[in-house]
Amino acid sequence: MDPRSLDELARRLASAVPPGVQALRRDLEENFKAVLQAGLSKLDLVSRQEFDVQAGVLRRTREKLEALEARLAELEKKNP
Repeated sequence: MDPRSLDELARRLASAVPPGVQALRRDLEENFKAVLQAGLSKLDLVSRQEFDVQAGVLRRTREKLEALEARLAELEKKNP
């Protein structure tokens, strides 16, 4: 996850605390950020770039498979 997005989410969480606790806002923001980072690090996530690369590999593999299936069908027609 983008660190800026994580900072923004932590900021939003900290701003949602009751007014009486606003003095602790900076500490809360840092704690929220640490908790979010720890939780996200446990997830099996990939970057958008890595996802796009793998999606491209999968697309090319499917295209090759379809071509091989068509070729096999033609060969089976010729040699029943």
